[in-house]
Amino acid sequence: MAVVASADAGLRPASRAPILQLRAPSLTARDLEHEASRLVQSSPVPVLISSRCDVAVATGAAGVNLPERDIGTEFARGLIRRGLIGRSVHSLATAQRAEIEGVDFVIFGPVWPSASHADLRPVGIEALSSVAHALRIPVIAIGGVTEQRIADCHAAGAAGYAAIRLFE
Repeated sequence: MAVVASADAGLRPASRAPILQLRAPSLTARDLEHEASRLVQSSPVPVLISSRCDVAVATGAAGVNLPERDIGTEFARGLIRRGLIGRSVHSLATAQRAEIEGVDFVIFGPVWPSASHADLRPVGIEALSSVAHALRIPVIAIGGVTEQRIADCHAAGAAGYAAIRLFE
């Protein structure tokens, strides 16, 4: 999964990523809707919108990824009935809670140090393995993922990985 901040940034990795997540917290709702519309209309792969169910619905995105402290899954499911709902989590307990609440996948990390989440302590590959083996839903690794670490993510049991810089 390529995490991108704009439609233009999303079109570059679309040929290498199975899914795109538009994450642009500094944009206004109107600007985010514009970027999401452009990306959804022109992307050859599904697009998720970070945190904004309303924008995901309005633009026909494939779904939404919710930060750990965002709205409840049941509220998101009320808005996005057929789309994907994921949740970014940082511990086994929150991953398990997200699964019980009915998300389709979790994004877990940061596994390694990450410039985009410098305020969070890396959880490590062992924690990724624990979460991946404890859940029945897909676990996506995030945080410090490099080409050299992709195999480690899969070996730990992750269904895939998400990254910002890897796809720039």
